[in-house]
Amino acid sequence: MQIRKVVTTEAGSFLQAPVKQRYGLLGIALTISAGLTIGSLISKDVASFLEENDLFVPSDDDDD
Repeated sequence: MQIRKVVTTEAGSFLQAPVKQRYGLLGIALTISAGLTIGSLISKDVASFLEENDLFVPSDDDDD
């Protein structure tokens, strides 16, 4: 990404307007929601795998 600090040329004419991002906040919101959704699905599957293979099962003995 290039940052301009000058808006005119040496001759005095204006430079072209910079290109705007099309999907600013909407793109950020969609990216975050997609990441959270995919992350939660992966973690649910990993937790199910761990419980099925008795690798991590919470014990009920701690309730005493």
